[in-house]
Amino acid sequence: MTTLLNDPVTRTQAYFAGAWRRTPASFDVIHPGSGQAIGAVADCTPEDARQAITAAETALKEWRQVNPYRRGLILRRWHDLLFAHKEELARLMTLEMGKPITETRGEVHYAASFIEWCAEEAGRISGERVNMRFDHKRGLTRSEPVGVVYAVTPWNFPAGMITRKAAPALAAGCVMILKPAEQSPMTALYLAELWLEAGGPANTLQVLPTSDAAALTAPFMEDERVRKVTFTGSTAVGRQLYRQAANTIKRVSLELGGHAPFLVFEDADLDKAAREVVGSKFRNAGQTCISTNRVYVQRAVAGTFTGILTRLTAQLQLGDPLLDTTNVGPVVEQAGLDKIQAQVQDALSRGATATVGGHVQSGLYFQPTVLTEVAPGSLILREETFGPVAPVVVFETEEEALRLANDSEYGLAAYAYTRDLSRAWRVAEALEYGIVGINDGVPSAAAPHVPFGGMKNSGVGREGGRWGLEEYLETKFISMGIE
Repeated sequence: MTTLLNDPVTRTQAYFAGAWRRTPASFDVIHPGSGQAIGAVADCTPEDARQAITAAETALKEWRQVNPYRRGLILRRWHDLLFAHKEELARLMTLEMGKPITETRGEVHYAASFIEWCAEEAGRISGERVNMRFDHKRGLTRSEPVGVVYAVTPWNFPAGMITRKAAPALAAGCVMILKPAEQSPMTALYLAELWLEAGGPANTLQVLPTSDAAALTAPFMEDERVRKVTFTGSTAVGRQLYRQAANTIKRVSLELGGHAPFLVFEDADLDKAAREVVGSKFRNAGQTCISTNRVYVQRAVAGTFTGILTRLTAQLQLGDPLLDTTNVGPVVEQAGLDKIQAQVQDALSRGATATVGGHVQSGLYFQPTVLTEVAPGSLILREETFGPVAPVVVFETEEEALRLANDSEYGLAAYAYTRDLSRAWRVAEALEYGIVGINDGVPSAAAPHVPFGGMKNSGVGREGGRWGLEEYLETKFISMGIE
């Protein structure tokens, strides 16, 4: 295991109210690969939140008046700085949450892509002429920033989930106060440092780490000056924020849980489909909201497909996420590992078989696992796993596959493999999901200009592209009478 000693991390101060600040209390950030602390960061309080809101209100008055083209130039410099600090950002993300460094390097590109797109789009934010029914009137619309934004981001994409929210908000002329995940606050602080270095004005992007998310969040939900909340995380927390936002009628974007089905039909390219399942299921140790959670395979090819999937899964290297040779790293924390173990044991107790894996290797490292003969009603078929386990279920007909796939409270992402063009269209249209990949296990890799978001209990609103930018804009209609 690579040692963390002699690798000091200095990004430990919060940034709010115009300064980098230490707080009376702090909390440790733990590397999941070893259990060692990599540093202690400021632990912000509700009073700090109130200071940040006041500072954001002042910053908004100036930032919203900055020419959108100039805002885009600052965003472009921010984008360039991410690449200048690529290795440092990648290593920090791996230290914070255990994602293999080959993936965190890719995440820097992913995060920067949202900044680049929004930098180019900022200067195009405008209104439009509206034809009026009366000769003496002229109409037009004007796009204006929503205002102060409170953002809550998860640990599984410490950089990408921030820029996917901050870049469109800043491009639109909003200002943002960010509460990063407790497991990965240092990446957020690093990004804020680079934003300021790029020329971002003070208090346009503030970062307040905390170990008490509910307490820190309360002032933001209560304050009418905060006009928008954007959250990526669990459906349970999303429901709470949705209810709280109603009191002050805030704009809300919620990207919540997923339980992605992957349908493999008998006419599919089985080798390619299996590779795509592995790529979707096991990246970031299965800890992504769009990871494949349920694999449904048509009976005629179930044995062949499962054999390929088992072989490819067995080839994955589980180990130190700081090594370039590692494919799968640790899960982020013990609670996540406990959930994975509980789901696997439940499935095994109901008659499932682990064709590969099925156990904890050590620490927070769970073996990449394939389960077959998974019984209906198993926990793993009803609950999001967030771990490196692929349950395989056999189906007979297209209708049965769609029924099984849609039998979920979630509707974020779904996948299907088939060579039948008519079936591809039928399945794509019938799947009740916001993102559908047909013969494509990574449809969101086309970011940053495509919409990302879910249906049902997977959230409201979209991120990415013009859809994501519009989440931070208000439309004002202006009617002018002329003589």
